[in-house]
Amino acid sequence: MNTAPSRRRDVTVADVARAAKVSKAQTARALGNYGAVSEEVRLRVLAAAEALEYYPNELARSMNTGRSHTIGVVMGDIENPHFSLAMRGISNVAKARGFDVILVNTGEDQAAEIDAVKVLLDKRVDGLIVAPASCRETQHLHRIHKSGRPVILLDRKVHGLETDMIAVDMTEISYQATTELLSAGHRRIAFISTGRPTESSQIAERVEGMRRAFDEADVVFCEDLVRFDAGSPTQIMAAVGEILNSPHAATAIVASDGLVGLSVVEAIQAKNLHIPADVSFLMYDDSPWARVTCPPLTVIAQPVYEMGAAAATALIDRIKGTTPKRTVSTFTADLIRRGSVAAPVSRQA
Repeated sequence: MNTAPSRRRDVTVADVARAAKVSKAQTARALGNYGAVSEEVRLRVLAAAEALEYYPNELARSMNTGRSHTIGVVMGDIENPHFSLAMRGISNVAKARGFDVILVNTGEDQAAEIDAVKVLLDKRVDGLIVAPASCRETQHLHRIHKSGRPVILLDRKVHGLETDMIAVDMTEISYQATTELLSAGHRRIAFISTGRPTESSQIAERVEGMRRAFDEADVVFCEDLVRFDAGSPTQIMAAVGEILNSPHAATAIVASDGLVGLSVVEAIQAKNLHIPADVSFLMYDDSPWARVTCPPLTVIAQPVYEMGAAAATALIDRIKGTTPKRTVSTFTADLIRRGSVAAPVSRQA
């Protein structure tokens, strides 16, 4: 005997029309809040819809109106507090302006990002916000542009794509932070990142700023202390072990984001070393945990929530046709000095 409950048939506009005893056309106008319909008919239709527990077919509505009142967001790693905070800014603005949000997390995988864009376009979203995994493989982003739907690039830049962009210029703040490390006496400065400068504009700008500071200080840049593609905590901890076990060990480490930074701190502690007595430490993103470590960590803080909110605002304005010109919004990051940077010491001594 089959005891599984049968699926309830969806209530249609025709069902509501019969219950309200008005035409289907009048019912559709009343439910869609468009066209001419009397107040008496509108109230009868709404009462019937409530009694029948009618829910509008959003896909059908979007096909009729050309708008779904939904935006798609493609993020690289929602586990990273940087992206989750940006997502909060996007969601809050979208909700306040009457838009739903569909989020797709790609794990920084290019194939997953391409598939996510296709799915969202098939879902007829009105526009997309994308934090691209690569600044080179961008055909899918051009496809969005050609579809007529607006796309906003968040956090990362793509050259050759004439679209709106919300990002922080990391070159200047990287130069400033590296200059301070050099001024404190550090010459062996390591940099650890999950990405590569050839793929991510943000990583490229961080490295560019570091090189500029080394060049101006007339100090040789430490190529042997740079680690890219450290994509897992195990890889990050192994990288830290290598640069701290070297005969010419790093005296300062810079982490490209908060998730990398967490594993770097864990690796330093696992070696029974102390920050900043044995090694100075600085990271990008002001994660909440960075303020409660001992000592609190020096960070490069980005206005991530504001960037997410600005991306959603720009996208919805573009959807509504109120922004005629291309928008390039560059935010500023701040170096927040706490207690994790000090003059270098020789651990061998």
